[in-house]
Amino acid sequence: MLNDTERQEQIRKRLVESIKQSGLTQTAIAKQAGLSVSMLTDYKNRGKMPSVVTLAKLCEVLDISADEILGHKK
Repeated sequence: MLNDTERQEQIRKRLVESIKQSGLTQTAIAKQAGLSVSMLTDYKNRGKMPSVVTLAKLCEVLDISADEILGHKK
């Protein structure tokens, strides 16, 4: 089982990969999710974790499920 730090790093990596695969700019993602670009950068590079509501918005913008970001297997 992963510890909290390892789990957060895995979530961060999946979020970064989803952002890359979306083909959208950080500015477009942030705007559509109602975030500042600096907050999105914090999630990507500084290991900050989005709130549940923000995660839901990001998943909607990126067209992925929260299960994918969280690493849950179907």
